[in-house]
Amino acid sequence: MSAAAEHALEWNAERLYHQLSQCVPNLGVEVVSQIGSTNTALLERARVANRLSGEVDLEALRRRPEGVSFGRRDADYQPCLLVAEHQTRGRGRQGRSWQAAPGASLTFSLAMALGPTDWSGFSLAVGVALAEALDPHAGRDASGAATGRPWIGIKWPNDLWLMPAHGEPGAGRKLGGLLIETVPAGALRLAVVGVGLNVLPMALDASQAASGFGCLHELDTEASAPGVLHRVALPLVEALQQFSRGGFASFAERFARRDVLRGCTVQAGVGLHAETQGGPAGNSGLTGTAEGVAGNGALRVRTPDGVHEVISGEVSVRVSPGGKEGSC
Repeated sequence: MSAAAEHALEWNAERLYHQLSQCVPNLGVEVVSQIGSTNTALLERARVANRLSGEVDLEALRRRPEGVSFGRRDADYQPCLLVAEHQTRGRGRQGRSWQAAPGASLTFSLAMALGPTDWSGFSLAVGVALAEALDPHAGRDASGAATGRPWIGIKWPNDLWLMPAHGEPGAGRKLGGLLIETVPAGALRLAVVGVGLNVLPMALDASQAASGFGCLHELDTEASAPGVLHRVALPLVEALQQFSRGGFASFAERFARRDVLRGCTVQAGVGLHAETQGGPAGNSGLTGTAEGVAGNGALRVRTPDGVHEVISGEVSVRVSPGGKEGSC
């Protein structure tokens, strides 16, 4: 852990460790001032451990090395929360770079060994956990009435959007994104959940400006990267454990309340859909109206020839009939 980073932004990694260790006794917490990619670092540790050991000591997944509380770990499969003030090679989906700025962004990865019977909908469950931690009532007060404030929605399959209090479906701006990768860990898999959140306003490059930019400062003027981390870390750990026990089913209704694509005209990429009712397979794309998600987390899209399920890939949104299409 970088002492300079700890002092500058007051991450309080030790307090975070003691909070999270109630759920995951062998969890390590690390804060670094700079790294290439938090996801890459955690994946490489597991791969090195695979090469060194040949076989995984599953018992090691459940115990904490003697004398270790928080701080850097060597190559292993231990759960770890790795936070970086700045990533020099931050990655998004499909090889894109993730734009961030120290202090204005929160970038971290959480690695935990999980064993769900079905991984379908995992990214949606993670999105639900983050959105609920940051915006518990989705723009509504305790009585269920609209507050007239922006709220956090989830854009299938892995983005958080800042939604206007009143607006067309698909009219939000990107608030954050997820990158989820896994590596074998014996009978389990080590899931590495990378999270990038915009916390404060910052200068935008062309790609960010084109897709829209939202930040948590618009919901909470006191928001800071360390404060946001302390809000989301425990709910995220608990969500991963809940998903490992019961899959996407326990998150489905909660996702539906934040589904920003429902009712939008969407376009899926080439060859990235599976048909449920009619329609030729392997065509050049799929355009229709989003109708929520299936039980496996696939995006349901209604077209003139039936309902299709998009299982992965890129989705573009048209915010209104005949409106300008924009990649989201």
